[in-house]
Parts: sequence; C-alpha cells; structure tokens
Amino acid sequence: MTAQGRLLPGFLLCGGQRCGTTSLYRALSTHPAIMKPILHKGIHYFDTGYHNGITWYRAHFPTRAAAVRISEHTGLAAQAFESSPYYLYHPLAAERFARDLPGVRLIVLVRDPVERARSQYAHEVARGFEELTSFEAALAAEEERLAGEVDRLQRDPHHYSFSHQHHAYTLRGRYADHLDRIARVIARERILVVDSGEFFADPEPVYDRVLRFLGLPWLGDPVFARHNARPRTAPSNKAVDDRLRREFAPHDARLAEWLGGPPSWRT
Repeated sequence: MTAQGRLLPGFLLCGGQRCGTTSLYRALSTHPAIMKPILHKGIHYFDTGYHNGITWYRAHFPTRAAAVRISEHTGLAAQAFESSPYYLYHPLAAERFARDLPGVRLIVLVRDPVERARSQYAHEVARGFEELTSFEAALAAEEERLAGEVDRLQRDPHHYSFSHQHHAYTLRGRYADHLDRIARVIARERILVVDSGEFFADPEPVYDRVLRFLGLPWLGDPVFARHNARPRTAPSNKAVDDRLRREFAPHDARLAEWLGGPPSWRT
C-alpha cells in the first residue's frame, strides 16, 4: 500500500556472483546518501521475480520521505540501490531494467574466472544446490545441464532454470559476453566494471572510483571487509585450472576493453 511513496533504485550492483558484491554492497550502504533495500540486499526482481510487477519491486525500497530527510542532511540527492548478482547472467534482465529504470547505472565486479568458478562450486555445495561431489564432475556436467536453457529463458519469460542459476560455472566467467549483451540496451557510460582483485588489494581508490561514477563525494570512512568467503572443500587441480585459463584467455582479452587494461589475474 505504501509502494507509490517509495523510491526506485538509481543504480544496481548486478554481479558477478562470488566476485565481492556483498563486500562492496556493505561499503556503499554506509554512505550517508545511499539507501539500501529495507529487507534483503538482493531482490531478484529482474531475473526470477519479474512476474510480481513493479509495485511489488518498489515496495522493497525506502520511502521518498526518508530520501528527503537524507537530502536535507547531506545536501545530496539520495540514491537507492540493490545487489542481485544473477542480473548479469539472466538473458532478459538487462532489457527489463532498461525499460523499467531508464537512466539506471550498473556496477559489475569481475574476478579471476577460475577462482570464481571454484568459489561458486563450494557455495552451491554448501547451500545444498550441487549434488556432484567434485568440481571436475560439475564442470563435465555443465554443458548437458545448460543445453538449451538460455534459449528457453529468452523465449519464455515465465521459464525458470535451476541449472542456469546454480550450475553455470564456466559460462559465468565469460564476462565480456554478458557485458556486451547488456551494452546493447544500456549505454556503456552507465556501466562501471570493477576488478575485484584490485578492490580487495586496495579498496579505497576503487571505492572512490565507484563514488565518482555515482556522482557522490566521499563522506565517512567505510569498513572494507570480505564477506561470504567460503573455505575450499578440496585442493585445486593444476591441470584443470590450466585448461580453464586457456579457455578463458580470449574472454579475458575482450574484458580488458571494459577494464581499460588487462585484468589483475592476467598481469
């Protein structure tokens, strides 16, 4: 009932999964002019919840009255945001937020795709979403699990694919493919790509770059910490990692165009 008196987000943290989005979300949430969702950091409206409608989505955000109070206190226009990493990968998400949030800005974090894939596997196992008992077995099953799923998601807006959301270990590391698809409907100047290796190694300048992208000054001192890290459940396999690095090499080369230079894991 209060949805019409609430904000819609001015920017989205839309991935990638297991790339530090929670850490950046929490740092941004401490900024006096940035307003996080009222319940959960990720609403998943533009991927799996779009059938609920824009009123349902708006109901997750702070009120316009709260935004006015922030503006009076800071002298800045308050900005709401949320963080749903699956937005980067769902084939219909970009068209949806381009239509429903004109002018929205996107922040995307990218990580060494081999480490990201291993981290995702550990994460899915811990949540009970992965039944295969080794990372290598999950990689071997990925092609069959995902066969035809992207096409089905594109054709049927009501289709849900469990494997596309939880078992796309290598597909999700082809960052340039996902960014290029989004750039067909969102202007590139409204997309900021952040190397999470740089963010974790030296967070202050990366955080400052994010604020400048959002048109905000640095106010206060956020605490930078890693969140949602999971210990590895098994030692890495060098042969598998080397093969994956070769497979990811052309994708990483294209990603350099988005980053303005080679990604940290290639230097």
